[in-house]
Amino acid sequence: MNINRDFPKATVTEKCRRRTADGHPWIYDNEIVSAESIADGELADVVSEKGKFIGTGFYNSNSKIRIRLISRNANDRFDESFFRRRLEYAYSYRKTVMSAEDMNCCRLIFGEADGFPGLTVDKFGSLLSVQILSLGIEQRRDIIIPALVDILRQDGIKTDGVFLRNDAAIRSLEGMSEEKGWYLRENGISPVTQITENGIKYNVDVENGQKTGFFLDQKYNRRAAAAIARGKTVVDCCTHTGSFALNCAKAGAAHVTAVDVSEAAVEMARANAELNGLEGNMSFVKSDVFDFLKARIAAHDRSADFIILDPPAFTKSRKTVGNARNGYLELNTLAMRLLPRGGYLATASCSHFMTEQLFTQMLRDAAREANVSLKLIELRRQAPDHPILMNVPETEYLKFFLLQTV
Repeated sequence: MNINRDFPKATVTEKCRRRTADGHPWIYDNEIVSAESIADGELADVVSEKGKFIGTGFYNSNSKIRIRLISRNANDRFDESFFRRRLEYAYSYRKTVMSAEDMNCCRLIFGEADGFPGLTVDKFGSLLSVQILSLGIEQRRDIIIPALVDILRQDGIKTDGVFLRNDAAIRSLEGMSEEKGWYLRENGISPVTQITENGIKYNVDVENGQKTGFFLDQKYNRRAAAAIARGKTVVDCCTHTGSFALNCAKAGAAHVTAVDVSEAAVEMARANAELNGLEGNMSFVKSDVFDFLKARIAAHDRSADFIILDPPAFTKSRKTVGNARNGYLELNTLAMRLLPRGGYLATASCSHFMTEQLFTQMLRDAAREANVSLKLIELRRQAPDHPILMNVPETEYLKFFLLQTV
């Protein structure tokens, strides 16, 4: 290094240097050769064993991801202006790739993909729902959150509330406690708000809803499913808030059955249907989706000609990918057996560890077991407000296949 730096140094292995040179921002505990005294949450310069500067990132001795790089520029100064510029860049990107209507409900910050490791910010109308999973960001939230609110304000967008959804157990791995509550609240605004996505209204609870309150990543996939739903008899498995089911019903499906194992989810889907005046051609079933599909097969009920499978992640680690693959295989095989020839299947996986290659092979295996062939209509991913960094595989997690059985 040829310039003076005030940050303590951490020296990493040659293997780590090569990997980070390709753009990956994570440095694991077993990749650090030596480190000067570094306080948890503070910035550290990362250098190779030959002393070459690699980047600067947040250090945390509690985490297996020991350093999360936020810059590769040795001239960066990590002041309020630095974080504001990065927020402006993320906001500008979304204004470019999304319509103003779609930005009313969108993900404003998607962690590493926007240069804010461990930070998620979802916008639901005038509410922001924030989740912080890294200590470095936690210690700078009083810089980052007000700056984001001000950026929105300068663009004519008022923020009535910022709710912290820091109730994820993973925070303990960073040495942080769980919490949730208001960071900013104007005029006693409720944590329950109404949003409109794809022309459909939903009640979103940023305090008690899953994750940050609502799953925004399937926004355009719901549109894609709805585009082929007109006149179809649809079964939406793992319906949750009823989002796929409602999109299909609004698009003119003959009938939509929304299925979920959770009574609360079924009631939420039913309430959303009533909110949109769509309950007339919809039915709601509380059932394990495996049991539901098996029962229909046993009853020779092949009335559904469009089945949607959007299950929760079957795996959150590499160790359980095999079991997850078996779960996906069984679920997709059942759906393919239930569909008539020429029927349609939408199927998704939201696990990074279930890669596109693994998921595609699973679909081929399911088709063979169901004795059908598959015609690929479209392969989609998460919405662009959840951007994918091509050199960071962890940012690519959602696979969404639209298929026809032939």
